[in-house]
Amino acid sequence: MIRAGASVRVWPGRPYPLGATWDGAGTNVAVFSEAAAVTGGSVVLCLFDEDGAEIRVPLPECVGYVWHGYLPDVGPGTRYGFRVLGEERRPGDLHEPTKLLLDPYARAVSGSVRWGDSVLPGSGIDAAPDVGRSVVVNPWFDWGSDRRPGTPWHRTVLYEAHVKGLTMRHPGVPAELRGTYLGLCSPPVIEHLHRLGVTAVELMPVHQFVHDRRLVEMGLRNYWGYNSIGFFAPHNAYAVGGDRGAQVQEFKVMVKTLHEAGVEVILDVVYNHTAEGGAGGPVLSFKGLDNRAYYRLDPEDPDRYVDYTGTGNSLNMRHPHVLQLIMDSLRYWVTEMHVDGFRFDLAATLARELHDVDRLSAFFDLIQQDPVVGQVKLIAEPWDVGEGGYQVGNFPPGWSEWNGRYRDNVRDLWCLGRPVLGEFAARLTGSSDLYEEDGRRPHASINFVTAHDGFTLADLVAYEHKQNWANGEDNRDGTDDNRSTNCGVEGPTDDPAVRARRERLRRNLMATLVLSQGVPMLTAGDETGRTQMGNNNAYAQDNEVSWLDWESVDTAFLAFCRRLVALRRSHPALQRRRFLTGEPAPGDLRPDVAWFHPSGRLMGPDDWSGGASVAMWLNGELEETDKRGEAVRDDTLLVVVHVGGGEHQQVLPTREWGEQWAVVLDTASGSEDAPAGRHGAGGVLRLDGPSVVVLELVR
Repeated sequence: MIRAGASVRVWPGRPYPLGATWDGAGTNVAVFSEAAAVTGGSVVLCLFDEDGAEIRVPLPECVGYVWHGYLPDVGPGTRYGFRVLGEERRPGDLHEPTKLLLDPYARAVSGSVRWGDSVLPGSGIDAAPDVGRSVVVNPWFDWGSDRRPGTPWHRTVLYEAHVKGLTMRHPGVPAELRGTYLGLCSPPVIEHLHRLGVTAVELMPVHQFVHDRRLVEMGLRNYWGYNSIGFFAPHNAYAVGGDRGAQVQEFKVMVKTLHEAGVEVILDVVYNHTAEGGAGGPVLSFKGLDNRAYYRLDPEDPDRYVDYTGTGNSLNMRHPHVLQLIMDSLRYWVTEMHVDGFRFDLAATLARELHDVDRLSAFFDLIQQDPVVGQVKLIAEPWDVGEGGYQVGNFPPGWSEWNGRYRDNVRDLWCLGRPVLGEFAARLTGSSDLYEEDGRRPHASINFVTAHDGFTLADLVAYEHKQNWANGEDNRDGTDDNRSTNCGVEGPTDDPAVRARRERLRRNLMATLVLSQGVPMLTAGDETGRTQMGNNNAYAQDNEVSWLDWESVDTAFLAFCRRLVALRRSHPALQRRRFLTGEPAPGDLRPDVAWFHPSGRLMGPDDWSGGASVAMWLNGELEETDKRGEAVRDDTLLVVVHVGGGEHQQVLPTREWGEQWAVVLDTASGSEDAPAGRHGAGGVLRLDGPSVVVLELVR
């Protein structure tokens, strides 16, 4: 244990690995700062005893701009930080000795920022009392027989969730575990995931993040967490046992427990910017160590930040130490924390080397060749706020993408009745127009109708305009989806007819999502009817607005969602590993997919430009094998989609397409029981209003 006034031994140590690494006998510390080296400065390690007293230890060696030392007296639980000394500066440098800096490679962070002038650049006030501390951690953990579930992409069902929001109001989760990693892996939550059919949770940011000063002063918090300050550290507020390393152990327990339940863990990671903001923003870590290396600065004015994210700064992906930081972080979460993949926030920013988005940038080259990171599930949010930042369909092979065009087209069809059947067919069959050309498969399309950023599904069908007043920005924040992609069914909530239309629209949207080729992503709470009361930008609402209300579950819709996902999982025809072509398969005179007009004939070129109905026939006799190489049950399906109002008649295909059909799903029914009914070839299927009906060929 370090005590104030005690002499702390320090030896030269090693420049790698970066961060504070405990080896069982002592701790090696290494940190990058070119700014300190080229301006004649130095880097001082600051250790803190149990009373918070600071002990300063200059790091004795610098090799390749990495400052390092080995401390035999320092072990797990020790809190530390860095100070960069030296008054000499170049344009764009922000180091100053009054700033206590977090280790960019810290495996855990104790405490948080207390906002005041001390953390601002040039204040001259010692920031140590107002910032968090890096923590030396014990890396040992008994993983036992932990194995990754390894769910194939085509069988994956994603569930986007927030660690705190998922469990904070769950009556079955012990009170002390609510809102934590341990709560997320508690039996009631795992039971819910199992019954819903989820194969992977995609967790909103768990990297250590900062609550913005503006929000704190308004009495709000950065609930979503897209404001990272530590790319190796699990956010400390989600731990039960404190912030001196317990967060690392508890995160590992969560992953191990979810793996035992067959559920993969995918992290939403934010490597495009940090919590330090732009000019005038706080100096917490990267800015004070080497502002010019870590951030994209304006070459004409190094005091200005290039901002492709709308948050004040963009990480400098052209610098080798920044690329190393990100790759080291990704490998750490895979090898040490056992996660199964990543969703990259504003991923287009990561591809910017000069200005334009370059899909062959150094970052993607590093991912491609990396034997660890290149083998896990990689998902891009394929846009940022900069010019040319919308890059849906343009990421390299090996990547899947949030398919924004899927979301927009499905909403346009169901909510606005736009005649987009042609594009809808492409989205329903995996978006081959976006992903097939470069050799990708249907799983490249992560299909979604809602996400954390926007209305919940229940609110999407209930509100015409956003209601973001609680965010303190006079309802100016967030995008008002009205008249473009919003689905709000107008009318009073106590009108049974209005409620029925909303519930039908919810079922139609969810059915379309789950029945589409590609990978469906459900947003946590959509299956239970969660509402945010019209707030479509609840990033600052760390309260009942965002937390799932488990005592007001829409049980009928939850049962429908469970039945729907089970239907997908039981039918290989809905989980194709390859794109559908519309061409006959070898040994079969019929194609893998065919499209039928309401009259029962095949769709012609002129039929796609208008109309409100179409039937998709999926050939289930094509050879498909499971992971053991054994043939799976063949099944042929007919999916009928009608987006118009009133009663609709669909003539079923003639005998060569199937003799007898059984209805296995009908969104017109709000019943918790599966629908029944059989129809012969050439018969008439009657749909009551806008509906999705799935029929299975009877053998």
